[in-house]
Amino acid sequence: MLIDFKNLNINQLPSETEFENKIKTFLKEWFSKIETVKVQTSGSTGIPKVFDIEKKKMIASAEMTCNFLDLIEGDSALICLPIEYISGKMMVVRSIVKKLKLIVTNPTAKPLSDINYKIDFCAMTPLQVENSLDKLYLINNLIIGGAAVSESLKRKIFQRTDELKDSQRIFETYGMSETLSHIALKQIFPDPEYFFTAFENVEISKDERGCLKIFAPHLNTEILQTNDLVEIKNNNQFRFLGRIDNVINSGGAKIFPEQLEALVKKEIPFEAVFLGLEDDNLGQKLVLVIEGEKSQQIIDNIATLPFEKSFHKPKEIIFKGKIPRTPNGKVNRIELKNILQNNINN
Repeated sequence: MLIDFKNLNINQLPSETEFENKIKTFLKEWFSKIETVKVQTSGSTGIPKVFDIEKKKMIASAEMTCNFLDLIEGDSALICLPIEYISGKMMVVRSIVKKLKLIVTNPTAKPLSDINYKIDFCAMTPLQVENSLDKLYLINNLIIGGAAVSESLKRKIFQRTDELKDSQRIFETYGMSETLSHIALKQIFPDPEYFFTAFENVEISKDERGCLKIFAPHLNTEILQTNDLVEIKNNNQFRFLGRIDNVINSGGAKIFPEQLEALVKKEIPFEAVFLGLEDDNLGQKLVLVIEGEKSQQIIDNIATLPFEKSFHKPKEIIFKGKIPRTPNGKVNRIELKNILQNNINN
């Protein structure tokens, strides 16, 4: 389905799939007199919840992204993310605000499988990008969100430099449902950046724990307190270190799993998750869970990695056929930890 927001007639839009029907339902909700839209959180860091967001604030968020990417009326966009979440809803709102031509395709793991033409703008999850590497040359502006972009995926993107042009741009996003999608971007291609850069009118700071605080009054009237540990470079640039609720305390040492995962994923092409499991001696025992079948080669490779501290080396490596994920594709650390802990206890 193609929606031309310059000449929109909702009633004439086809609805051959369940996803197309959901898009039409959202459009009717958006153009109704109600001033808010219901949004569901992913549940990756807690219990999923539904809350109302003002449409005018979603418009403000859409304008920030579209202006940053220099999108103009008539440009094409592709939506391949679930419309239940803020990521999918904001793709539609951006298209409304800039009068884009929105291509609707089912939010599958391989969203570009039937696409063979150029697209000006698209948002994907890391898993979708992983499965679309051979077609990234079709997208002029790609933003990747929903989970951190691994070093392995970044390397695979750069292995496609013969196909990609310098005029194409690929960004990693930072944001959450409460910030109406992302409030900062970090370029991956063609010029890799180390820090996220916050949009204009977004103020960042840290609390006493070292966690990021966000004040973006045009998006949310309250100061948003995150549980994301960060390093702030200046008043609009920061580096994500890890979530404070993911921090592992092993033998009195604090370990940031996201940093260790970035190191491991430089060497192996599979999902890798560091967890702290209950341990009588250490409090929490550092374990590494790798998605896939057991491989001695992988175990040997990990043993040679340059971990900064000796206690960063996992006490145990566990191979699991399938790592649980939230509905929008994020690793569900809570469920994974519960599964492993229950296996030990039983």
